[in-house]
Amino acid sequence: MRLRFRENGPYVLDLPEGTAFRLGGQEMRLERAKLALCRCGRSAQKPFCDGSHKEGFQAEAGELEAEP
Repeated sequence: MRLRFRENGPYVLDLPEGTAFRLGGQEMRLERAKLALCRCGRSAQKPFCDGSHKEGFQAEAGELEAEP
């Protein structure tokens, strides 16, 4: 699994398409091979990113990679 911190943007989890996850007791599956999570705190779709960071959020880029 790889977690990217996009410069001035969201956290992005790189996972295989179709990966199952649970949110609020509901099981969901990834439609794409990545999941963008809000990092700025402004998203109306938390915990998911909706692009609200484009209104002036600033943060450094980074990356974390973990082996299963």
